[in-house]
Amino acid sequence: MDFKKFLNLIMIEQTLFALPFAYIGVLFAGGRSMSTWFWVTIALFAARTSGMSFNRVIDAKIDAKNPRTKERLIPKGEVKPFTVWIISLFFLFLLIFSSYMLNKLCFYLSFIAGAMLFAYSYFKRFSSSSHFFLGFVEACAPIGGYLAVTGEITLFPLLLGLIILTWIAGIDILYATQDMDFDKKENLKSIPAKLGKEKAVILSGLNYFFSIIFMILAGIITKRDLPYWIGIIFIGLIFIRQQQLGKDSNLCDNMKKIFKLNAYISPLLFLAIFIDIFIWG
Repeated sequence: MDFKKFLNLIMIEQTLFALPFAYIGVLFAGGRSMSTWFWVTIALFAARTSGMSFNRVIDAKIDAKNPRTKERLIPKGEVKPFTVWIISLFFLFLLIFSSYMLNKLCFYLSFIAGAMLFAYSYFKRFSSSSHFFLGFVEACAPIGGYLAVTGEITLFPLLLGLIILTWIAGIDILYATQDMDFDKKENLKSIPAKLGKEKAVILSGLNYFFSIIFMILAGIITKRDLPYWIGIIFIGLIFIRQQQLGKDSNLCDNMKKIFKLNAYISPLLFLAIFIDIFIWG
């Protein structure tokens, strides 16, 4: 497999999108060590790559049937499943090793994180709450980033996790409306397939609402200043625009616009916190 195919396989753009999740946790914990930032980056990249690779193998047969995903590498026969298995396992071990380099707590929790990464691929076959499970998996990033600095379990990083959980669940519910008919046909569980598009979009909006509430709570608890609150306002506006696009009858056509907007949120939140702590403060 060449490097271009590898980046395609793991959807590198989504990994770059997720990196600020972990960095947010590091910032809120007051992390300044370059070593911590380095190993958190490696851990997040390894986790995303391992989980994405595993999901590609497990979903290969389903992807081959879906018009939207049939051009992916494994369904097209451009990459062998065994190769992807090796990639997934290698990066799982890298996740565990990088967690060990952070602290003992992160090392112990890395085994749970690995199990969660693999469990998601099967979850949607049994429960329409898979969107929330995905959010739960992604929520491990800011929690892990925080624990990488402190090495102690407290309640505050769980609040950071709730920000990401509700946000990711909200966008994933919108995303799943594209495959609503396919999911029904293949008996795959999703909220759009279960409740229909209109109710799914409403539920997505509720998740966005709670994500903003959790951002506000995190800001109040940590006494954040003006840059943080400006960032939250812009994120709220993005959420509103995404919901407007989601309610449109041409949701599938609007999905690229929704995801383009979504790509701004994590770096915007990271920059708002970074400026607030290191420049404004």
